[in-house]
Amino acid sequence: MATYLVTGGTGFLGRHVLARLLATRPDAEVHVLVRRESVPKFEALAGSMPSGARLHALVGDLTASDLGVEPEAIPEADHIIHLGAIYDLTAGDEQAATNVDGTEKVVALARRLDATLHHVSSIAVAGDHRGTFTENDFDLGQRFPTPYHRTKFEAEQTVRKSDIRWRTYRPSAIVGDSVTGAIDKIDGPYFFFPALARLGALPSGLPLVVPDLGDTNLVPVDYVAAAIVELVHRPGLDGRAFHLVSPRPQPLREVFAAFASAAGAPVPVATVPGGLVRQLLSSTVVPGLDTARRLVLDRLGIPPVMLDHLTLPTVFDDTLTREVLYDSGIEVPDLADYAPALWRYWSEHLDPDRSRRDDPRGPLVDRHVIVTGASSGIGRATALAVAERGARVFLLARRKEELDAVVAQIRAGDGCAYAYPCDITDAASVERTVSSLLADHGHVDMLVNNAGRSIRRSLYHSTDRMHDFERTMAVNYFGAVRLVLALLPHMRRRRFGHIVNITTAGVPARTPRFAAYIASKAALEAFAEVAAGETLSDGITFTTVRMPLVRTPMIAPTDEYTEAPAASPEAAAAMVVRALIERPTRIDVPVSTLAEFGSLFAPSTANRVRSRLHHTSSDSGAARGETEERKPTPPALFGALPALTGGTTLRRIGRLVPGVHW
Repeated sequence: MATYLVTGGTGFLGRHVLARLLATRPDAEVHVLVRRESVPKFEALAGSMPSGARLHALVGDLTASDLGVEPEAIPEADHIIHLGAIYDLTAGDEQAATNVDGTEKVVALARRLDATLHHVSSIAVAGDHRGTFTENDFDLGQRFPTPYHRTKFEAEQTVRKSDIRWRTYRPSAIVGDSVTGAIDKIDGPYFFFPALARLGALPSGLPLVVPDLGDTNLVPVDYVAAAIVELVHRPGLDGRAFHLVSPRPQPLREVFAAFASAAGAPVPVATVPGGLVRQLLSSTVVPGLDTARRLVLDRLGIPPVMLDHLTLPTVFDDTLTREVLYDSGIEVPDLADYAPALWRYWSEHLDPDRSRRDDPRGPLVDRHVIVTGASSGIGRATALAVAERGARVFLLARRKEELDAVVAQIRAGDGCAYAYPCDITDAASVERTVSSLLADHGHVDMLVNNAGRSIRRSLYHSTDRMHDFERTMAVNYFGAVRLVLALLPHMRRRRFGHIVNITTAGVPARTPRFAAYIASKAALEAFAEVAAGETLSDGITFTTVRMPLVRTPMIAPTDEYTEAPAASPEAAAAMVVRALIERPTRIDVPVSTLAEFGSLFAPSTANRVRSRLHHTSSDSGAARGETEERKPTPPALFGALPALTGGTTLRRIGRLVPGVHW
């Protein structure tokens, strides 16, 4: 039985080394150094491997004295595979505690156990060396452009100067698995994938000329892991270094072509000298251009240091490694063969904008959509319509029984819906609901702020009813804003979210007797316009839907609306569905747009029209505080306004004035 002690085993390369070790060495017992807080991660890893029972956690810390492990707790080991390190070009001198000091502690442990140390180094030890760097080369007077390069050199130097048995392995830039494409973080060439994805929107046949910037070197993680495990067990290799690299330097044009082909982007057909472009990419750019360079890189999510190390000045000779591995069948695959797998995995799992992509089966398929006020009216119709298009709908309202009835109706039609009773005027209720919803379903894509409260009462009958204004603001404005604020951090992390706010055509019309209602909806519109400017770069967008008169329970108390033409809840829901699919800034109706133009170009006339509307209608008995309801006289002018919304004349005008929606 062979016993191994592995550091860095829960890292990306470490997980592949452990899997390969267990798969090829059925007698192996492997002890993995893990920090206490990483024990659950280790247990999950061991549980995912067929032979994970042969993995044992050794709780400690690479940066602690004696690795944070009591001497009597350290098992005997034949081999120590030292993978623990910080692999990050953007990190500073703080990585020396892990890369250098940690290596010194591992060397001391190998000496105490009389074990062979297998140190995983990096081609970074070559620093800025120009020309060929062989596996027998080490200190050639090279300089180190980053703390990462320097600490990897110093760590390997510690191993080389020790009196223990050692072997060292120098991989180049490691990318995902050549078969599955799997990788656990954005690094190296992956920083450039979002820009490449944007090029994918261009015609693939477009001729593209790229600058000749030089060569790089990429290897898939499965090759590196397989090579390390094989070299660990080959006899007679102590005191040697092995380059785990692509045998041939890879020109950037070739790398770009491989990934562009996978992304469906234009493939370069020629190169031009890269001298001028290389100067623009360098951190020592022409004075005055550095700020612009940083702004562009920040927008693309590319760390500036990555451009400084886009290419390698060094050619790495791996002749000795290939000779040792010749009869093993382990070799580096061609990048063009596995680039599609890398791209596919990134696109499905790591693309920061992947949440923005619609499902090919339909724009709402598998979208997670919250609809407030979903127990009746527009909210109920919207929930039904959205579920019918394949969305997973979360219904919010105060009345649980009515929500359950809508959910049952949706599920009876093979839709997907869940009820979440919630009072959006209560901060604790909203917080509890959003937390539960995210815990249950993982994420939210879209929010429809439909819940609303309407009060029709003239100002002269409202002078002692400040609570009317407070109640409408509590639901129509503060309730909606409370939900938006609760979801914004979550949507920002996913770089996608769409929020639909239901307001009213009365906002630009300023309909008399609806001061409380219209003011609350106008506030919501203003909030959305400000928020949209701040969140657009994070992929979060807003649509305001100005609804016409809709036949719902909310308008029932107003007798003047009894005979007035009104849209059905299903027609209103169709407007909301359009808002979710097309995501325009606003969806309006012609009457609302005309009212807005009237207020803009003829404000005095618009005010006189509103005064006439006010005087030709009256408050209800309830609004006046009377115990007996007195049916008001239907107003001539106000009654005519909603009637126009269904008229032939306005439909014709509507074709010319379709409303503000862009």
